[in-house]
Formats: sequence, C-alpha cells, structure tokens
Amino acid sequence: MNADKADITCENLYIDLGTIAKTIEVLTGVPQGSVLGPILFLIYTNNLDFGIRNWILKLADDTKIFCRINNSLDSEQLQSNLLQLIRWSEEWQMLFNVNKCKVMHIGKEEQQRQYFMHDQCLEVVCQEKKFGILISNDLKVSQQCQQAYKASRILGLINRTTEYKHKHILLRLYKSLVRLHLEYCIISWSPHYKKDKILIERIY
Repeated sequence: MNADKADITCENLYIDLGTIAKTIEVLTGVPQGSVLGPILFLIYTNNLDFGIRNWILKLADDTKIFCRINNSLDSEQLQSNLLQLIRWSEEWQMLFNVNKCKVMHIGKEEQQRQYFMHDQCLEVVCQEKKFGILISNDLKVSQQCQQAYKASRILGLINRTTEYKHKHILLRLYKSLVRLHLEYCIISWSPHYKKDKILIERIY
C-alpha cells in the first residue's frame, strides 16, 4: 500500500485518499469548530426574541422562555409567544426540535396548563438536566447532591488502584479527579438542607 495514496472500499462507499475534493459554493450554514461560527450563529438568531413579551434566555442553540402564570391570560400570552417563535423558525428556516422542547411547572399551581408547538403537546417534566445541573420543579438540589456524591466511587477507585499512598499524590489525584464534581457550578446548586450538606461532606 502506498503511504501517500490508499483506496478504501466499503459496500457502496469509495474513498480515494490522497486526492482533493472539488470545491463547491456553500450558500447556507455555519462553519463548525471555528471562532467565527458561533458569532455568525448569534447574529443569525439575534432577532429571535423580537416581539416576545415573556422573559427569554438564549445560549448558543438553546432557548428558554418563561413567565409567571397568574391566570388564563398569562397562559394564553405564553402560548402566543411560542407560536411567534414557531413563525420565526419557519421564516428563517431553522425549525425547533419539538421532541426536545419541554415544559416545567414550578410552584404549587393546581391547574397545570398544556402548551403546544407545531400542534404537538409539549412534554411536562419534573426534572431536567441543563449544562450538567439537575433542575427540579421544586427547586431543591437533593438530586444534584446525589449526582455529585457519585464522586465517592472515584475515591474508592483511587484507594484500590494507588499503591503508594503518599499525601501529596492522593491530594493531587483528589483535586484532579474528585473535586471538580463537587465544585462544578456550586454557586447554582449549593446545598442548604443539612442532609445534603452531610452527604457532600462525606466525600471530603
């Protein structure tokens, strides 16, 4: 086999390594893995929230819309804003993945209303994981503490696999493998219940 050129055949796939593909003109899309790509995407979605009367948060391709529901008018306004987002996505040809769109009711509202996108009822969830943090509808952090406590397994792994248990070695392993699970976004989910604090402190 020539080191500079190799032919690979797999069923109907034929790849000739060592050759250069023809260039084509790309009319749409954002270059991935580039510095310019995220900037172009933010510019493209800059007017997403124009006309939205509820609060809206945008981070990359993740969009959250939320409001306080006091009566049916508030609920209708939220549904109207969802329809407006749908119209924007159709106009700019960047459709929402409705299967990934979910609703979380926070509070003790007796009548939890349903919301729709593209005539599809959105799934209601009690807990959702965003950016590595578990958010529940009661705003308690017990589940997040349980997830962070899994770092104790790494402590057990370090204890079983480390033969020379010098304090400097163990401290370095702890800082690099365990502590990051306990400190990731700790400002957002810092435990306030005694049972959660005891659980986390057992790892230290």
